[in-house]
Amino acid sequence: MQLPESLLKPSLLAAALVASTLSLPALAQGQVQEQYADAVQQLIDRGVTVAGSFEAPGGMTGYVGDMQGRAVAFYLTSDRKHVVVGTMLTASGENLTESKIQELVRGPQNDKAWSQVENADWVRDGDANAPVIVYTFTDPNCPFCHRFRQAAEPWIDAGKVQLRHVMVGILKQDSLPKAATILGSDNPRKALKENQQNHGKGGIEVDRNIVSKNAKKVRKNNQLMSSLGLSATPSTYYRDGNGNIQMKQGAPRPGEMEAIMGSPKP
Repeated sequence: MQLPESLLKPSLLAAALVASTLSLPALAQGQVQEQYADAVQQLIDRGVTVAGSFEAPGGMTGYVGDMQGRAVAFYLTSDRKHVVVGTMLTASGENLTESKIQELVRGPQNDKAWSQVENADWVRDGDANAPVIVYTFTDPNCPFCHRFRQAAEPWIDAGKVQLRHVMVGILKQDSLPKAATILGSDNPRKALKENQQNHGKGGIEVDRNIVSKNAKKVRKNNQLMSSLGLSATPSTYYRDGNGNIQMKQGAPRPGEMEAIMGSPKP
């Protein structure tokens, strides 16, 4: 489920970086801290973190980086006086930018995120020996999380996938108490299943004693989700066919399930 719109509006600068072609004046002598052309330094000063650079067609230098959690790409012209922000395509329509964003930005970000969610407080859903592990941020009140779990059920029941729910409480007032009740239960898997089975009736009944001892775990998961730049539940991390970690934010479409689950539907 999507968070409130007020929390999601990008800054005008972030929108401009995606949509605009920029021609930037040189900075005053002494302001450039790194060995970047002045036009590139202008973007850095506006909050862009450069992850890497590469040779691009036409004598240009390509850069990829991050702006407020969003991957950005831009190209420094051969005269080193201008940058063009956006995607570069060949005459045949090949996207020359996406692979670099994946290699230099999303890949390292997702690798780091995987290690963080791996060490978070989560509930295993499925066989502990299932060969495929999928992490997903789950709010007990999230209808899209519920639908995702229903869609994943054939793989879970077949012992092919273990879905690890990083429990968060962000959508409703009782989301955190429910998540804490599940995490702190004597049998978290059973509690998670109870919430799933009774989702249409309000989910699991809150246990205040458990909540008082486990609310901190949920808040920590909330903070992790925010630090990763995620704005919707479910948000899911999985390994693709090449072993690279990918992230899907929001409920997967039916056609995406096989890629996320790592095999055809059982």
